[in-house]
Amino acid sequence: MLRTIGKRLLLLIPTLFGLSILLFAWVRALPGGPAVALLGEKATPAAVEQVNALYGFDRPLIEQYVTWIGRLLQGDFGASIVTSRPVVEEFFRRFPATIELSIAALVFAVGIGIPLGYWAARRHGKWTDHGAVIFSLVGITIPVFFLAFILKYIFAVQLGWLPSDGRQSPRINATHVTGFYVWDGIITGEFDAAWDAVLHLVLPALALGTIPLAIIVRITRASVLEVQNADYVRTGKAKGVAPTTLRNRFILRNAMLPVITTIGLQTGLLISGAVLTETVFAYPGIGSFLAQSIFARDFPVLQGFIIFIAIAYALINLAVDVSYSLIDPRVRVQ
Repeated sequence: MLRTIGKRLLLLIPTLFGLSILLFAWVRALPGGPAVALLGEKATPAAVEQVNALYGFDRPLIEQYVTWIGRLLQGDFGASIVTSRPVVEEFFRRFPATIELSIAALVFAVGIGIPLGYWAARRHGKWTDHGAVIFSLVGITIPVFFLAFILKYIFAVQLGWLPSDGRQSPRINATHVTGFYVWDGIITGEFDAAWDAVLHLVLPALALGTIPLAIIVRITRASVLEVQNADYVRTGKAKGVAPTTLRNRFILRNAMLPVITTIGLQTGLLISGAVLTETVFAYPGIGSFLAQSIFARDFPVLQGFIIFIAIAYALINLAVDVSYSLIDPRVRVQ
């Protein structure tokens, strides 16, 4: 197990190296160069020359890349052009918000998706199965931003049941220790702040988790259908294995490998794909800040955040691989 983890971590090095080359090439391939892109309408020849000298864009490309990589390896991702704060500081200020939102969306997707997919497979061919399939198709086809606006309009504007934006109400004077507002409210005993943070998570989590929910339903249903017709399941039935044991150990456990793969992929997509959801709900995570950085052409932030997200995505995939061995002993043997 440790050897496998070590190999996967080593594979992360060439992956990030290739990503760094693509990011570097992307910034330098902008029309007129990065200086013109940064300055916009203010791109006079004198201003362009000044920006090129300030950021080293006038040096040879290889020298620029080596300098940039050297700073990255030292933990220096540069500073935001808009806020003038270090990119690392900006990332970790907003990362807890996105993680909290992603966890809430994942709990919603997994908590409903796996039982619904299993239930549909156990009633294969009946109206409940067809209803689950239709539900999953609708969930996949609805755009996230459209669903976000619909949820916001109905439950926040019309009904007034839930807050429409932000992470916490201005009236709440909460103590933030870790940056995870729900957890902070629990560990500090400020349960009203924790509950308020939960209410602010509901709508964006529903919007962000709908597509993963639909995909998990379909994958679970297909996997359970395949497993429940396997020879060892029929043998277990013939030998009189208890129905609960048959469902939990023979069917559901063996059907979980493709489901876990899907959950791992969707988790990475939740973290990297929260841009639209966070923007609609004015949720101060890395997604909304990335959107602002794109419009502001804050390239140090874009480059740094993309690398951080790539690292998080790779670590999530590693956790998925490790979880295989916990569910299926045959993976440990291999």
